[in-house]
Amino acid sequence: MPSAVEVSAYVALVAVGLLAANLTLGLLMAAGFNPARHWPHRSLKLFRLHNWTGYIALTAALIHPAILLFSTSPPFRLIDLIVPVWSPVQPVSNVLGAISLYLVIVVVATSYFRRALGRHLWRTIHYATYAAAVIFFVHGLIADPTVTGRAIDYIDGEKVYVEICAAVFMIVTAWRIRHRRTRRRAELLRA
Repeated sequence: MPSAVEVSAYVALVAVGLLAANLTLGLLMAAGFNPARHWPHRSLKLFRLHNWTGYIALTAALIHPAILLFSTSPPFRLIDLIVPVWSPVQPVSNVLGAISLYLVIVVVATSYFRRALGRHLWRTIHYATYAAAVIFFVHGLIADPTVTGRAIDYIDGEKVYVEICAAVFMIVTAWRIRHRRTRRRAELLRA
C-alpha cells in the first residue's frame, strides 16, 4: 500500500500534466488557434476544454498537499500546508508550491467574475498564470517526492515528466510570442 507521501506525489504529477495542458490550451486560444481550420481539422470547444482542465488541475493541486495531512513520516499539520515556511521538510520547495497554488486559485476565481472585472483587468490578472507556471515547474523539479532529503535526480522519470511539461510550456509560449509579433507586423503593414 502506497504511503500518503507517495499518493501525494502521484496526484502532483497529474496536476502538473493538467496544468501544462491547460496552459497550452490557453496559449493556443490566445493566438486564435482554430482546430477546425488547423490540426486536428475537427470542431473542438477549446474554451470549454481549457476551463475543465483548469478546474480539474486546480482540484488535483489542492488535493496534492491535503493528502500530506495523512502522512506520519514526516507528519504535516494544516499550518504546514497553508504557510509552509514551517513545513517539517523542504520548506523552500513547499513555499514555492503554495505560492503557485495561490496564484492558480486567484486566476480561476477571477475567471468566474471575468465579465464583472472587465476584459482588461481580468486579462492582466490572468497573466499571473505565467508566474504560477514557472513557480510550479520549479517546485516540481526541486521537490523530493520521497521527502527524505535525497539529492535531486533530474533524469528520474518523475523529473523528466515535469521537464517535458515545462519544455512544452516554454515552446508554446515562445510560439505565442512570435505569433503575436508576426500578427502585429502584418497589421502595421496593412495600416
